[in-house]
Amino acid sequence: MPDKKLGRPTTPVEVATADSSATTRRPNAARMTGASVHLSLAGEIGLRIVRGDYPPGTILPNEAKWSQVFDVSRSAVREAIKMLMAKGLLSSRPKIGSWVEPKERWNLLDRDVLGWYVASPDRESFLRAVQELRHMIEPEATALAAARRSEAQMEAISQALRDMDQATSLQQRTEADARFHIAILHASGNDLLVPLGVLIESALNHLFAHVTREEDDLQYVIKLHENIEKSVRLQRPNMARNAVRKLLANTDHIIARWSR
Repeated sequence: MPDKKLGRPTTPVEVATADSSATTRRPNAARMTGASVHLSLAGEIGLRIVRGDYPPGTILPNEAKWSQVFDVSRSAVREAIKMLMAKGLLSSRPKIGSWVEPKERWNLLDRDVLGWYVASPDRESFLRAVQELRHMIEPEATALAAARRSEAQMEAISQALRDMDQATSLQQRTEADARFHIAILHASGNDLLVPLGVLIESALNHLFAHVTREEDDLQYVIKLHENIEKSVRLQRPNMARNAVRKLLANTDHIIARWSR
């Protein structure tokens, strides 16, 4: 494992190297081309890390190996590694190479990392983690929104609800659903919640897309959202807090039913 003081592996013996089966190109993978080759490569390596192909402490293949596996330039490999380092997934040292950082150092609110989680076998626990985060944030944030929202912020919340109700596709509905909750975070008036709302938007979109497929009574879910909108519009914080808790409880039930 990487040494905490030096930020590098203590000895080569203590750190696993990538398994050869994990460093092969998928048979159906298209050749990476174009100006964004490094983005595609970062996505491929990042997904492999998140789904557990490369456990924390694993030393990854060198530039030459990645270049050969994916038929890309070494400069594209370097840019991809830099991206993954910026997201907290990797560290790198000259003469040692790149290794996978412990999970607690990963930026789990990064949009790309969230997307890789959704595509990984661990998606179920990811959805539960997102739901736990919502329980911690949304009831109080909505109570604040009820007390502090402006007319313009209220209109953004109401418009998102209308769009959700009038949506004709799953994508339209989940996008409107996410906008509804993000608009409430903005209306809370807490500056620390505003950037957090942008960061968790991707996670909320993934959660809503999954949950929507499981809903038996769409109108009931719309009604739960209407109750939230009404409580914020009438500026009743306690009512808003309870309305959000009812919505989250319903989502909990759907996730639990899906995971049986």
